[in-house]
Amino acid sequence: MANKLSVLFIGLGSIGTRHLRNLDHICQDRGIKLYVDALRHDLRVPLRSGVEELLQNQLLDLDDDDALPFYDIVFITNPTALHKETLEQVKDRAGALFIEKPIVSRDQIYGSIRKITNPGQKAYVAAPMRWSKVFMETKDYLDEHPDKRPFCARAISSSYLPDWRPGVDYRTVYSANEEMGGGVDIDLIHEWDYLVYLFGMPLQTYNLKGKYSDLEITSNDLSIYIARYPELLAELHLDYFGRKKKRTLELYFADGTLTADFIENKITYPDGSVELFEETTNEWYLREMDYFLDYVLFLDGESINPPAEALNVLEISAGIYDRWNKEIDE
Repeated sequence: MANKLSVLFIGLGSIGTRHLRNLDHICQDRGIKLYVDALRHDLRVPLRSGVEELLQNQLLDLDDDDALPFYDIVFITNPTALHKETLEQVKDRAGALFIEKPIVSRDQIYGSIRKITNPGQKAYVAAPMRWSKVFMETKDYLDEHPDKRPFCARAISSSYLPDWRPGVDYRTVYSANEEMGGGVDIDLIHEWDYLVYLFGMPLQTYNLKGKYSDLEITSNDLSIYIARYPELLAELHLDYFGRKKKRTLELYFADGTLTADFIENKITYPDGSVELFEETTNEWYLREMDYFLDYVLFLDGESINPPAEALNVLEISAGIYDRWNKEIDE
């Protein structure tokens, strides 16, 4: 087992900072020493409290004298619109890649992006909802009851964008700006990620989306999908304007409905029984980071969310996925 890891973070906003702190916490528990550099676009922008102490160097360019020629891990946690350029820049200097979701922006889906990582290179695209207890127990329920199948899956993620980041003008964040890669269809890609993880890629998808609310944004604030699978239909509603936060998955079985509530951290099973889970959202991210370190240090082959799968999910989220045409093209 490695007792030291060299790591490069590209982007230390809220999500990059969360990943850095969680990585440091887990490595301390495991007795792994971290050497962490950060590639930044402007050193005048202050880092969040306690972050500078976790860094060896703050770099403006990978050609800086302090930059390492190769890092064991590179975290790509900068704005989505910069992911493709960043991947091209660092893929030859990274042993393993942790790529924040979405993997790229909607206008970068086509072309050479599918070959952006090197053959055999370890890469994982963030999927934190898979690591919530609510989701893991829901998946276990399906796995443990193979004789039961849902006829329909219905998911919703509804929340009010101005409430996402208290004290921050919502109009300035990437979610609000299409030119920065934002939009509810791409930003809330978690739902499609876990639906594909549960049921695989759909046969067909239909998507209607647009800007419908009074929010002062340029991106889509509503996206609705219907997907067809061999044995079920799935419905998905995503919005930025719901004043009462809601994030649920409903699975309809012959004997009742399973409801997974990611806000209340509970599952209501078809028989009416309820299971509550006491955890914070950061525990999802800690489990994810724990897995990622295991993957980097001990596991072979693809991660549980490799770039190719993340790109397929992104195509669904963007409303351009067509399995039939894809199979013909390939």
